[in-house]
Amino acid sequence: MITHEVQNQPPPREGIDEFAANVPLVEAVARCGTPAFPAGMSSEADAAPPALHDLGRLVGGADFQRDAELANTNPPRLVTHDRWGNRIDEIEYDESYHRIMAAAIAAGAHTSAWADPRPGANADRAAAFLLLAQVEPGHACSVSMTHAAVATLEHAAPGLQAEWMPRLLSRAYEPGLGAGSPVADDTGGTGGGAGGPGAPATAPKPSALVGMAMTEKQGGSDVRANTTRAVPRAGSGIRSEWGAEYGLTGHKWFCSAPMSDAFLVLAQAPGGLSCFFVPRVLPDGTRNVFRIQRLKDKLGNRSNASSEIELDDTLGWLVGEEGRGVATIVQMVTRTRLDCVIGTAAGMRQAVAEAAWHVRHRRAFGSLLVDQPAMAAVVADLALESEAATLTSMRLARAYDVDATESEQAFRRLATAVAKFQVCKRGPDHAAEALECLGGNGYTEAFPLARRYREQPLLAIWEGSGNVIALDVLRVLAREPESFMAFFDVVGEAAGEHPAFDLALAEARAVVGEVSGADAATAALRARELTERLALVLQASLLVQHSPGAVADAFVRSRLEGDGGSMYGALPPGVDVAAILERA
Repeated sequence: MITHEVQNQPPPREGIDEFAANVPLVEAVARCGTPAFPAGMSSEADAAPPALHDLGRLVGGADFQRDAELANTNPPRLVTHDRWGNRIDEIEYDESYHRIMAAAIAAGAHTSAWADPRPGANADRAAAFLLLAQVEPGHACSVSMTHAAVATLEHAAPGLQAEWMPRLLSRAYEPGLGAGSPVADDTGGTGGGAGGPGAPATAPKPSALVGMAMTEKQGGSDVRANTTRAVPRAGSGIRSEWGAEYGLTGHKWFCSAPMSDAFLVLAQAPGGLSCFFVPRVLPDGTRNVFRIQRLKDKLGNRSNASSEIELDDTLGWLVGEEGRGVATIVQMVTRTRLDCVIGTAAGMRQAVAEAAWHVRHRRAFGSLLVDQPAMAAVVADLALESEAATLTSMRLARAYDVDATESEQAFRRLATAVAKFQVCKRGPDHAAEALECLGGNGYTEAFPLARRYREQPLLAIWEGSGNVIALDVLRVLAREPESFMAFFDVVGEAAGEHPAFDLALAEARAVVGEVSGADAATAALRARELTERLALVLQASLLVQHSPGAVADAFVRSRLEGDGGSMYGALPPGVDVAAILERA
């Protein structure tokens, strides 16, 4: 006997070109990226690089979505020793993770903007990164760090760059470390590597990923409190063309993507805190000392490994100058902060897409959910937040291109921080509200929004939590006033288009003046207020200039005028909800 019949459940959301379906992203690529065809095409979607449509269909397909689920339900596993008892410190991943990584690297989501540094390249790369992170965010950690590491490695010795840059720019993905030679064991002797006892050395991998190890348990964000030591090892001659060689000893509380081929590490050298390049496999094919103590058991980000590591006279090569470690690695940090913004925008897009799909197919109380005013207002409000985050991330990405003027570089210095604060802070609540749109289904692991709900808080923490970012904005105010001038030049391009925006812009300028003239304690107390105001006028400016009037008006009135409530869906009267939903 048939006991029940499945009715009133939305069909699977698959077989979709996720790029074409994301109208704000398509428009942003046409504006900020590199058009594939001459101007005057029939639509902005037609003018986009075909590779983005290909990638959109890939991530919108059932196979990729299934891999995203498997990579998170079968998380990475630490393997400290091989079958013969030799220490290898490797991470085993499900094959689904490797398929996702291969797709991301093949799409150039890591370093395509460096490999072909044309105007618009960073926006193209950001769009690819967003599409992939929309469906599976965990893998984006190593993709992002490899992209960002290139900026720091430009300060490395020419010989190190010559050997490693081509590997970072490669679009081939090879998950193993690529060393089959003996490895140093804990007693100082040698044992079998991945290939077993006495296996011959192998050629270096043609491709590579780069991770990061900065924080320590006693300091966290205060990296100047680090105690890991770096002792010069002059005369060893292992790779003199790579620059000055050091032995690093210490413990790192968080090492991101420990399966990577190399890491940028902060350690205390004789001249102060310095940045070092630490490969997992040394030039002679032996394993560097890199002991993975344990993998972190995290709230989310389950497909990606994070770890604690021990370094014990581990070989590293100086990048930049001794004592200038923070200034050297900040080039990497700035770009990973940008990717936190892009990654949060990706999560917001997934949340909106899933919520909009559900309410368009689910009926309750006699009508489709989308036709019920309360639900429609919630999804429209979520879509406003998503569009604002997308436009902000793409505009910022464009500011990192090779043709960026001094003014653009000053703008991105401040705008990256304020966007990191605001967009990433909004991510968790956004995911929670979208999950609620699906009701009980949303709270189950069978649907992707439970996974997204756990993921979004990470991007508010990674590369600087809220207070760290807000205090960074104060430092920019004190040391780089030209960044504020450039910021207001960009934001001011929307002046005169909406009275409420003009008022908010004037108020933001006034708060800048008040904070800049305040004592340190007062300025710190107002740092979050200042940062939020700056972020909101930036987002509003971009929407007023580039989005339909209904979208811009709703955002300005609900975020700047204060007529709406603090909850999603409390939009002010007269907002064109139907027009906003049409873009979702």
